Amino acid sequence: MRCGWKGLCPRCGQGKMFRSWLTIVDRCDACDLDYRFAAPDDGPAFFSLCICALPLIAFVVWVQVAFDPPAWVHLLTSVPFMALGTLLPLRPIKGWLVASQYVNRAQEAGTRKLWAQLHGTDPGRSDFDQ
Repeated sequence: MRCGWKGLCPRCGQGKMFRSWLTIVDRCDACDLDYRFAAPDDGPAFFSLCICALPLIAFVVWVQVAFDPPAWVHLLTSVPFMALGTLLPLRPIKGWLVASQYVNRAQEAGTRKLWAQLHGTDPGRSDFDQ
């Protein structure tokens, strides 16, 4: 979990997991782990919205009800607060999800044979035995 939060390779803990802010590298530069298994899809956005955005929305609504500020105050405070509060956690959450997929050997049920055909690997070998 710690490697994922820091954006490090879940196998060796040394190589970087991200090429840019949210783009995962093809292979670990330290241990050569192939990241083709990684498919966090919409998970980071979902967790960011549920964990971060909902409490922030509740706070913004409370500010509106308690103080009734003009709209420009929300534009200067609430909008940047909400944007940063939901965008900044995306990378650590994505790293955590990719690391969790590696540790738990996650893949869609019944796709091992198709995965092997697509990527030219042995269907009897696990996708994570690299």
